[in-house]
Amino acid sequence: MTGVVPALLWRDVRTLLAGGARGGPMLPLLFFLAVAMLFPFAVGPDPKVLARTGGGVVWIAALLAAILPLDRLVTPDLELGTFDQLALRGISEELAMAVRLVAHWLSFGPLLLLATLPAAALLGLEGETVRLLLLGLVAGTPGLAAIGTIIAALTASLRGGAALAGLLLVPLAVPILIFGAGSLARGDTTGIALAGAISLALVGMAPFAAGAAIRSAREH
Repeated sequence: MTGVVPALLWRDVRTLLAGGARGGPMLPLLFFLAVAMLFPFAVGPDPKVLARTGGGVVWIAALLAAILPLDRLVTPDLELGTFDQLALRGISEELAMAVRLVAHWLSFGPLLLLATLPAAALLGLEGETVRLLLLGLVAGTPGLAAIGTIIAALTASLRGGAALAGLLLVPLAVPILIFGAGSLARGDTTGIALAGAISLALVGMAPFAAGAAIRSAREH
């Protein structure tokens, strides 16, 4: 079993990074940067306004970018019977979804963290604000990935599940955004710690919730 998990992780990461005609990881990345580039045109070039609101914009862009891969996170493998094959090999749905959660974060999280630096420059963010923003995203994006994994599993067998997944993820991610973006306004790491705690709880819960959803979809 120890050799199966790395192989499964590598397979999931390759699948999510490939993306085919849907753009793979580049689509969330380009979307993220596009929001950062367009926002100054919407609110004006005032550096004080950009510095005060730019961090929150980056958080919202990260949330929306995390939604984009959800339609290919679970549904294709469910339709192809991949989870049935894994079950025959003794790999539980919970383990498969735990690996899928890690792969999901690896497919968008590191790229968004790298893209935060040019986005911060476009929004006039610098110094301590950028540091807090990066720390917050490190703490919060695993939680976004966990929520996305649960929702993708719950909606995988539903018609129009991709659109429903996006609608469900946004309100569930609000607490992470509040604490993550709130730390920028206060200038301390208290909100980041709370966002990290929420993320940790979600990451621990996600494999079981998503695994149960996959098992239910397979049985029906």
